[in-house]
Amino acid sequence: MPQADAGPQTLAVVRQGETLGAAADLDFALDLLQRVKTGNVGPTLRLYRPEPTVAFGQRDTHLPGFHAAVQACRDLGFEPLVRKAGGRAAAYHQGTLVIDHIEPHADAIAGAKGRFSLFGELLAGALRDAGVDAGVGEIPGEYCPGEFSVHGTGPQDPGHRIKLVGTAQRVVAGGWLFSSVIVVENSAPIRAVLEASYAALGLAWDPTTAGAADDLVPGLDVDAVEAAVVAAYGRYATLRRAEFSSLR
Repeated sequence: MPQADAGPQTLAVVRQGETLGAAADLDFALDLLQRVKTGNVGPTLRLYRPEPTVAFGQRDTHLPGFHAAVQACRDLGFEPLVRKAGGRAAAYHQGTLVIDHIEPHADAIAGAKGRFSLFGELLAGALRDAGVDAGVGEIPGEYCPGEFSVHGTGPQDPGHRIKLVGTAQRVVAGGWLFSSVIVVENSAPIRAVLEASYAALGLAWDPTTAGAADDLVPGLDVDAVEAAVVAAYGRYATLRRAEFSSLR
């Protein structure tokens, strides 16, 4: 597999069984980044299922409808938060898989764009292994648009693509955090909260681009996608299992 920069010899895979809470989960990833860059924790892959959350981008907070969007999220049972990374609002819940990949790096900024390409392709490959016709590239009208979004295509309508994975990156001196969210199950609540929040923000998008992997492959679940993701990462680095308690 081509790499944006030299991958780690060993990557600790940590399965977080329960969320710490919507805000605490986001903060914990940033805490891990600080500890990895100083060498207190080694390269780590953290996987968990989050609480219902809408993570707004910094730019969203400057729009006149931001406070209305926040209230719309709460009304629909999603916790509104503002993430450090860029982009627009993205939604997730317990039918999604969050992947936080953290590594130390002497010049983390240099490989930033290459990481988006590398890990976008890695995740698309994992979804293909799970039975999804997946590829990398922005879909016209998608929420939180990105050049390296991972999308899926339905067997009944090859012309219709839906966004399945959003990625974001946080780079600091000495390390990087690459976060990915895969929407696997139960897309209806995610579509509903995105429609409400984007309407409040005054942002145009196409709600038909929001979906989940199980819309394309009925019966596919988070466990199966997680197993495929871990297997794909096994082609990137040597993996070792670690307990979440080792990071607390």
